[in-house]
Amino acid sequence: MSDGAAALTGPDGVPRCPWALSTADYVTYHDEEWGRPVHGDDALFERLSLEAFQSGLSWITILRRRPGFRTAFAEFKIAAVAEFTDTDRERLLADAGIIRNRAKIDATLANARVLAGWAPGDLDALIWSHAPDPVGRPAPKALTDVPAVTPESTALSKALKKRGLRFVGPTTAYALMQACGLVNDHLETCVARDSPNGPSSPSGV
Repeated sequence: MSDGAAALTGPDGVPRCPWALSTADYVTYHDEEWGRPVHGDDALFERLSLEAFQSGLSWITILRRRPGFRTAFAEFKIAAVAEFTDTDRERLLADAGIIRNRAKIDATLANARVLAGWAPGDLDALIWSHAPDPVGRPAPKALTDVPAVTPESTALSKALKKRGLRFVGPTTAYALMQACGLVNDHLETCVARDSPNGPSSPSGV
């Protein structure tokens, strides 16, 4: 998402964020998921984990492996992943269906163990407490108007790290905020900007 293009019209005649047009997988993800509000500790743990795995890679690499990740990590149920053993760790390191990065695997397992000790709803509440007020955030006209880091994502990163989570830097935190609907970074003329239950409707899950 690094060029300065405004929303582009795809083969179906619909304007979308330019990054969504490179593959059919991206079109579906853009139209149906990206920027739509996500709630629930397990669901947010999944997004946080996958954003960490994405670090240094393209999102399409993670998106296409997401079914494998879900299988490997017990559907990202925090309580289940927190119980993973050294045998599970070795299984993950040998699993070609995911990204076999030792540091990221270890961080995901460690994060699950930390989160297992939180009260239900704590992760959801902490993350969403950092959603900025949409008033004063004009719709981006082009990709160059979309930040990689914001004061809110920096604060969220610090809050997560303070409570013991790993691989949650400000850039990863902002990608999480974009993906989970805390901010609406669909471009001004993108069809998904104001779609029903979309990024501008934080009550929808």
